[in-house]
Amino acid sequence: CPLASLMLGVPVLQTRTEGGDPVTGHIISTTIGGKNGEPKRTISYMAERVVGTGSFGIVFQAKCLETGETVAIKKVLQDRRYKNRELQLMRSMDHPNVVSLKHCFFSTTSRDELFLNLVMEYVPETLYRVLKHYSNANQRMPLIYVKLYMYQVGEPSYCICLAAYNCLITLLMYLLTCLQLFRGLAYVHTVPGVCHRDVKPQNVLVCVL
Repeated sequence: CPLASLMLGVPVLQTRTEGGDPVTGHIISTTIGGKNGEPKRTISYMAERVVGTGSFGIVFQAKCLETGETVAIKKVLQDRRYKNRELQLMRSMDHPNVVSLKHCFFSTTSRDELFLNLVMEYVPETLYRVLKHYSNANQRMPLIYVKLYMYQVGEPSYCICLAAYNCLITLLMYLLTCLQLFRGLAYVHTVPGVCHRDVKPQNVLVCVL
C-alpha cells in the first residue's frame, strides 16, 4: 500500500485533447503515442467527481472507458508568469511511495487558457481522513493497517488494556506511517533543487484495504 505526498512518477507520453474541458460527467478523449514508432491510439476518460482543488488547478476522479480503470486527472493551469516544473520532475521519478504518472495531455478553454492534464494512478484516501474516521467512531485502527504502514515492524503487546491499546494504535498510525512517507520524501529530495514544503496528513495519500 503506497503512501505519497507529491504527485510524481514515471515518464509520460505527450498527448492532446480532442474534446472540451474535463468537467464532471463529461468524456475526455486523448490521443497518445505516435513517437519512436509507437502506434497512435485514442483513450477516453469520463470525469466522475472532483477530489481536490488548489491555486493552479483541480483534480478529478475519472474512469477509462476502454479498460474500466479508475484514474486521477490533475488539471493544472499553465501560467506564463510562473515556471511549472511538475511535468519535468514527474518524468524523472519512479518510487513505490510516490504516485505514478500514466501520461499527460494539454487542453484549452474558451478563454484560450492552457491546461496541463496529468493522468495518474488513483489513490482513494488521505491519511487525514483515515485517522479522522477512526477517531470520530471512537474505534481502534485495525492491526492490519498498522502492519502495512510499518512494513511488519514488530507486534503490539496484547497485555495492554484496551484504552491504552487504542492510544498506542493511533500513535503507531501517526509514527509508523512516517516510515513510508520518509522513504518517498528521501527519494524526492535526491533531486537537486527539490524540497517538499507542505507535508501534512491531508497531503499524504493512502491505499486502504
